[in-house]
Amino acid sequence: MATKRLSPAARKTLLIVHLAASMSWLGLMLCLLTLGTAGLLTSSATTLRSAYLTMRLLGDALIVPLSLLTLLSGLALALGTPWRLFKYRWVTVKFWLTLAAAAASIVELTARLHEAARLVARHPAGTIADMHLGFTRYNLVIIPTVALSVYLTNVVLSVLKPSGLKPSGRSRGR
Repeated sequence: MATKRLSPAARKTLLIVHLAASMSWLGLMLCLLTLGTAGLLTSSATTLRSAYLTMRLLGDALIVPLSLLTLLSGLALALGTPWRLFKYRWVTVKFWLTLAAAAASIVELTARLHEAARLVARHPAGTIADMHLGFTRYNLVIIPTVALSVYLTNVVLSVLKPSGLKPSGRSRGR
């Protein structure tokens, strides 16, 4: 079956978009991890409140566009280049990891960011103990750490491109 390939100029443009979105998504998670860690380690209610409100602001502005742009540009690159989507294991793994990360970021991470911001906003002059944060402080460190691990795995896969066609990706007659 013949597949339509991207022109060299379209491939380069799409690759730049994909790399910029992916690096931005990774950078966003570094920022969220930094703010989450500050919130976990601080004894200042003002610092905690500022960190969590900033995290929500960053998440609301950037999680959906960066995760979807990364996913869709990567999908377009896979479908429009010889790498294909299910021909090589490393491309397939990257796709599923990115899909899972995008879904988790859009649904769960965004919900946790909103929950934390809501909890600290309820007590504008209170102490950290007044905020009843429970496991929220740990979630806002754990979730970005897991996300960074997934993104860094994708970076390693992209650079190393481990060999190995999937059995279904092998061409007949070769």
